[in-house]
Amino acid sequence: MKTLVDTSIWSYAFRSKKPEFQSHVDRLIEIISNNNIVIIGAIKQEILSGYSDMNHFNKLEKKMTAFENITTIDEDYIQAANFSNQCRINGVQGSPFDFLICAVAYRLKVKIFTADKDFLHYQKHIPIELL
Repeated sequence: MKTLVDTSIWSYAFRSKKPEFQSHVDRLIEIISNNNIVIIGAIKQEILSGYSDMNHFNKLEKKMTAFENITTIDEDYIQAANFSNQCRINGVQGSPFDFLICAVAYRLKVKIFTADKDFLHYQKHIPIELL
């Protein structure tokens, strides 16, 4: 099954050498090896943000082109707003970006791989699947 990998996991892989994140990195490597990864432009933007060294930025950008890029569509934004409203009614707040990830994953029927605990709260109120 394809997996939409959130920025938190990419950050562990690219920016952190802490041993407590190694299991996440290993799982990411497994997903990549099985060619089961998808990405959206907004996640790519977040990954690339903060790299002021253009050489590093360009290398990372080139690596990211290897992954299937999913184009967001108008319905994703509408679904993201709907998910946000459903969660808010139940006392759960989230960022528009998080709900966009949820909406795209829902449309594609893929799992979300994230270390962001907010998604555990979203999952109680909207039909998303976490890895």
